[in-house]
Amino acid sequence: MPLLAKLYVRRKDLGGIDEPHRPAFATKLEMAVELVCWAKTWLGSRGKPLWVVTDGAYAMAAFLKPLIGLGVVVVSRLRKDAALWSVPGPKPAGRRGRQRIYGEQKLNLAMRAGQTRGWESETFELSGKTMTKRYKTFLATWGPVGGVIRVVLVDEPKGWVAFFSTKADASVLDILGLVADRFSLEVCFRDLKQVVGAGEQQVRHMWASVGSFHMCLWTFTMTECWAWDRAESELVGHRSESPWDNQARRPSHADKRRAWRRELLAKEIEAVLRDTADNEEFRNLAERLLNLAA
Repeated sequence: MPLLAKLYVRRKDLGGIDEPHRPAFATKLEMAVELVCWAKTWLGSRGKPLWVVTDGAYAMAAFLKPLIGLGVVVVSRLRKDAALWSVPGPKPAGRRGRQRIYGEQKLNLAMRAGQTRGWESETFELSGKTMTKRYKTFLATWGPVGGVIRVVLVDEPKGWVAFFSTKADASVLDILGLVADRFSLEVCFRDLKQVVGAGEQQVRHMWASVGSFHMCLWTFTMTECWAWDRAESELVGHRSESPWDNQARRPSHADKRRAWRRELLAKEIEAVLRDTADNEEFRNLAERLLNLAA
């Protein structure tokens, strides 16, 4: 559920913002770390582990190392040309100095994926569907993390892809499950723009735009919370008016939004239809109904 967002402004565009409303420049990676720190503050007191899943653009040291320092686990896509090294063995007895961080053998993901040995097949429950995946998994060390990662290579119809977790003992299901669930973030972004209208507000300055965007985030989240424990039949009753839409599918955010509006409107009508209602209340209700219809 969307709760907090940061507005990224390119450094070269800051000059076009009036000085009273001009923010300090921060990169997308720095802003992402701030958001995770905010989430960690809220969840840390509950003793809940925090896992973050991102696309490959955030698999960089400026994002990964601060989160690892917070005890946050990151799952993301791994570049096919990532400079990986083996895991160092135990330090020989009597040798001075600290334990090595990186092994001596350089690992080539393309070569690993091209080898026929080492592949395994397993059936997983991903995003509510049963899927069989062919994969390889192993440990490696990587500079942007500053230590050991769990790598998972997946043989997909269009070619192999690589993922990683900063938690070395994470299971393949943990990693692939989060990668699959990340699609729900894309659905959330789509609904925020198409259903709620985030980003379409016409306001005068940057902070008003930020406030308008967050109002859309909160109304989205409040709608999802309202619909959380409700039966699907309560949320998709309007489909009877659309006989072509008879496919069994779970309610969309638009379904939930319409259902809540119907409930609120019904309560308004019931309040106006009480015995003591006057003509002015009827006129106000009629005007609101006409505005909704228009």
